[in-house]
Amino acid sequence: MERLQKLMAHAGVASRRGSEKLIKEGRVKVNGEVVTEMGLIVKKNDTIEVDNVPITQEQKLYFLFNKPRGVITSASDHKGRKTVVDYFSSIEQRIYPVGRLDYDTTGVLIMTNDGELTNQLTHPKFGIEKTYVAKVTGLVHKSSIAKLEKGLFIDNYKTRPAKARIIEINKAKNTSLIELTIHEGKNHQVKKMLQAIGHPVEKLNRSHYGFLTTEGLQSGEWRELKPFEVNKLKQLAHEESND
Repeated sequence: MERLQKLMAHAGVASRRGSEKLIKEGRVKVNGEVVTEMGLIVKKNDTIEVDNVPITQEQKLYFLFNKPRGVITSASDHKGRKTVVDYFSSIEQRIYPVGRLDYDTTGVLIMTNDGELTNQLTHPKFGIEKTYVAKVTGLVHKSSIAKLEKGLFIDNYKTRPAKARIIEINKAKNTSLIELTIHEGKNHQVKKMLQAIGHPVEKLNRSHYGFLTTEGLQSGEWRELKPFEVNKLKQLAHEESND
């Protein structure tokens, strides 16, 4: 037996929070009856429908994708632009990205149909480390790196202390290469942090998501995560939530 919203998340319908929204909207039926209460316990042999479509317990799938530049991190796009899901046309199950990368940002992206893990990895309290390599305009000084490390104010909030270092300074081109590791994942956060210290981002790549990297994957390529990698991700999310 399992709570309805948890079972829906496990089935890949939506995250647990998204499943709760579907229930509140009266779009979920259990054994033919509309359910709007939270926390209903359902059994394995109960028939569950979302928008009159029965759901089944899907096999959990986990992929590591090296996102190219110029691709939308979404399941679909109303403007008809290419999305990350388009690269997984050979996968029959519905999968979706864990979190987002900007249209012009490249690098590590997890794709899955595990709603519960998606919720854990994207919820602010879990704080999985994410490392970015940014090419920025201007010559970055150590004093600016110190500001990133201490945390700074953007959008009326102060960022958590970050890890930052200068990889390369190119005086001829007036650019710098910066590595920045953050715990949050707010909208355009890395770009806004670097803009706040006076160095607009020209190119941005997410090189690490926790312990995962795109090593061995060309841009646009993906691979299935190994069982021990999935277990390690779940363990990492659990550890971070208890910090």
